Amino acid sequence: MSRYLCHTQPDCFNFDADVIARRPNAVLLDRSFFYPGGGGQLADRGTLQWNGGELKISRIEAEGGNAWHCFDEADIGAVPGDRVTVSVDREFRSMMSQLHTGLHILNALVYQRFEGSLVTGVQMAADGTARIDFDLPEVDNNELRKLEPELNTLISDGLQVNAVYLNAAELAREPGVLRSRSVAPPSQDDGTTRIIEIVGLDRQACGGTHLSKTSQSAPLRILKIENKGQHNRRIRVGLVK
Repeated sequence: MSRYLCHTQPDCFNFDADVIARRPNAVLLDRSFFYPGGGGQLADRGTLQWNGGELKISRIEAEGGNAWHCFDEADIGAVPGDRVTVSVDREFRSMMSQLHTGLHILNALVYQRFEGSLVTGVQMAADGTARIDFDLPEVDNNELRKLEPELNTLISDGLQVNAVYLNAAELAREPGVLRSRSVAPPSQDDGTTRIIEIVGLDRQACGGTHLSKTSQSAPLRILKIENKGQHNRRIRVGLVK
């Protein structure tokens, strides 16, 4: 996987592109700054304009290294060779990045406090809520609820958030950066793995979008904690609006 343009140029929300393929209700572009989704994070949304119309991009469908930009409306008039103008929904990207950054902070607190507990599932939602599951068979749920004040202190502290890339040897020398029990971010074309570092707090592998400072996020509220099976604890959080 080559590096996503949304990672290398995270502040690009408007760009021109050429249509290189078309199918009903979807186009393939020669370049895209959309996050295609993955790791529990929803794909970016936005709009596509061409000479003759505009449609909302509602989702991205990844197939064989290609990212098809899909529409819920009727088939569009743009054809291969057309030049189009594309916009990423900045507010939706911001919401996803706030949730994702906040989940990293919560993940760090749980990992540090409860003997390296691993993540067993994550899902972010379009309503500004998310859930994260941990392998935590013997923890009192009230102890998890007590993490909320520290979570929000770390958000308001404005910690720097960086992305670095580790090769296989460096990854092996840094235990704890692979934090999920079931999945890991795919390697880049050069064999490296993307690591999100919240300076002074945490480093973990991740392929999603994040803030550049934690203070760019709204506070998070722990909405609910559920027991899911013998081992899993599900923590539901929501951005305070």
